[in-house]
Amino acid sequence: MSTDPAVAVIDTVEGLRTRMASQRAAGSRVALVPTMGALHEGHLALIRAAAADAEEVVVSVFVNPTQFTQASDLDTYPRDLDRDIELAASAGATTVFAPAVSQVYPEGFSTSVRIGGVTERWEGATRGAAHFDGVALVVTKLFGMVGPDTAWFGRKDAQQIAVVRRLVADLDLPVRIRTVETIRDHDGLALSSRNVRLRPKDRQRAVAVHASLQSARELVSSGETDAAQLAHAARQVLAQEGIEPEYWAVVDPQTFEELESVADGALAIVAAYVGDVRLIDNLVLS
Repeated sequence: MSTDPAVAVIDTVEGLRTRMASQRAAGSRVALVPTMGALHEGHLALIRAAAADAEEVVVSVFVNPTQFTQASDLDTYPRDLDRDIELAASAGATTVFAPAVSQVYPEGFSTSVRIGGVTERWEGATRGAAHFDGVALVVTKLFGMVGPDTAWFGRKDAQQIAVVRRLVADLDLPVRIRTVETIRDHDGLALSSRNVRLRPKDRQRAVAVHASLQSARELVSSGETDAAQLAHAARQVLAQEGIEPEYWAVVDPQTFEELESVADGALAIVAAYVGDVRLIDNLVLS
C-alpha cells in the first residue's frame, strides 16, 4: 500500500503482526507512537524521539470512536492519511498502521477497559467516563497488536499519560512509557490538531490559555505556594480575553488529585473553550 519506500503502510492487524514478528526476529527494538492522525510538529517530535531510540517505529493513525463523547467531534476530526504518511516517514517512522474501525472493533466486539481514580477528575469529569475508557481500550489493543518495547506520548495530554501509566502498571504490560515536552507555537500556544479550527480572532485570544499557566509559574517563582491564589490570578489572565475555563487547577501529576499548595512536581492544568474549540494545556510549576 505504501507510496514511500521508506515506510510500510499497513491496514490489517494480521499484516501488522507479520511485520512486527519479522522486525523482532531481526533484533529490532520496536517503538509505538499512537496518533489519531492530522499530524503536526508535536507528533513529529514524538516520532523523531522514538526513531532515535528504536529501529522500528510504528505510527498508528486511527481516529478512535470510543473516546469521543460527542458525535460531532468525531465527524469533524481532520483526516488526511496521505499527508500523515508523508510526514511520519519524514520524521523517521518505518511503519504506519492505519486500520479501519472494523479491524480494531470487529463485529461482536464487547470488551471494555476501565481505570478508576485518575480518570474520574478533570477531563474524565468534563468529557465523561467513556472518554478515558475509550483511551484505555484502544491503547491496550494497540499494545497487544504491536508489542512495543516503548510507547511515546506528548506531555500536553498529561492526564492521558497518567492514565496510560496506571494501565501499564495495573496490567503488568511489558512496555515502557516515554514522554516528550509539549511543542508550542511561537506565541506559546500548545500545538494541537484542533488549532486549525480556531477562527483568526480566537487564535489570538487562545494565547491566554498558556499565559494563564505562565502567570502561575511566575508567582511560584516569587514565592507564592497557595493553589487558590494561583488559580485566581490565572483566571484573571483568561478573563482579560473573555475566556471562562472549564477548570484551572494545581494537581499531583500522577494521581491528578487537586493540591492546596504547590509541591515538587506540581502541575497546573487548564481546559477552556475559545470560540467553539476546546483547548487543554498544562505546565509544571516547580
